[in-house]
Amino acid sequence: MHKLYDFMEARERLSTITVKTKLLHSDVFSDESGNDVYIKPENLQITGSFKVRGAYNKIAKLTEEEKARGVIAASAGNHAQGVALAAKRLGIKATIVMPKHTPLIKVNATKQYGAEVVLHGEIYDEAYQKAMELQQEHGYVFVHPFDDEDVIEGQGTIALEVLEELPDADVLLVPVGGGGIVSGIAAAAKLKNPSIKIIGVEPEGAASAIAALKEDHPVPLSEVATIADGTAVRQIGETTLKYIKKYVDEIVTVSDYELMEAFLLLVEKHKLVAENSGILPLAGLKKLDCKGKKAVAIVSGGNIDVLTISSMINKGLVLRGRIFTFSVNLPDKPGQLVAVSEMLADADANVIKLDHNQFKNLDRFHEVELQVTVETNGEEHIKHIIDTFKNNGYIIKRLNSSEILSE
Repeated sequence: MHKLYDFMEARERLSTITVKTKLLHSDVFSDESGNDVYIKPENLQITGSFKVRGAYNKIAKLTEEEKARGVIAASAGNHAQGVALAAKRLGIKATIVMPKHTPLIKVNATKQYGAEVVLHGEIYDEAYQKAMELQQEHGYVFVHPFDDEDVIEGQGTIALEVLEELPDADVLLVPVGGGGIVSGIAAAAKLKNPSIKIIGVEPEGAASAIAALKEDHPVPLSEVATIADGTAVRQIGETTLKYIKKYVDEIVTVSDYELMEAFLLLVEKHKLVAENSGILPLAGLKKLDCKGKKAVAIVSGGNIDVLTISSMINKGLVLRGRIFTFSVNLPDKPGQLVAVSEMLADADANVIKLDHNQFKNLDRFHEVELQVTVETNGEEHIKHIIDTFKNNGYIIKRLNSSEILSE
């Protein structure tokens, strides 16, 4: 376990490589959560993620003999780029093992930082095993993505920056995957201010920290299913669990739907793009059982591809009531589409999509089902549309989020 000066020394060590990501006050997330919310935008960090902090701290602390041997890591994402850049800055050979189907953009980004990339295996676990084999064969130093004291120390420097800017912060919300960032931040923050509250936020479909706390030791999850791929960790680390037990006050979980909502608000209101794992703390704000407190959400990374951004925005619009999809049964006779169009115009709803299916409604022979998607201004506007149809004798069936999002 670290002392406060360990984190202060690490911060000095990282001063030549990290960007000081200044806090952003968020009116919209403050209103949503009932707390005074600030964002720590580590998505603007060099390599697009906090991971460079732990990687650089670890590699910089190696002995000259260890540096001469070179380093190796297994990663399909942010850790790979962090290790590659850190090794390049320190003039050390780096080898990164990535699963075969890692997106080319991530492979190329890692190569651009000067690392040798080995593609192996279908999943991370297979890439990890290959990295261990290469370590044995060549004598490389293995840089673990989270279960390492020096990596944890590097991630903890985030807390020092937060508390320098906002000394009276009451709550820090931190994403939880393998546990490296929450361990470092929790330890450094509590050593600086023992009364501060640390909340870890996990995806519902990969709650490995909660599982470990329940059993009092790390346990592998039988299944991992979440859009937050950077925190889709089957089993947290032994070392990180010790830190979580000592320093973290609570672990909460959020659903994929809650992540989509938070993503949309961050993009629309703050013009910031973050990856799904990075927005866990923003989604977790709604789970706080306090009001009027100064809360800091650590947005940990921003490496997300354009297609995923598009999908997240569209799904976020549905969940926020900005896109409304409904079905309505109509008499099978001419003129009904015109009537629907007039009602939607009266309700100031802009039509995005219409699906008029004469064969879909098998319950009533003389009726057809019309599915409509419109742009709206939120739930009040949706209620107005429903009332407009009702007043004209039509009953709308609102399609729920899961029906729409699964299409």
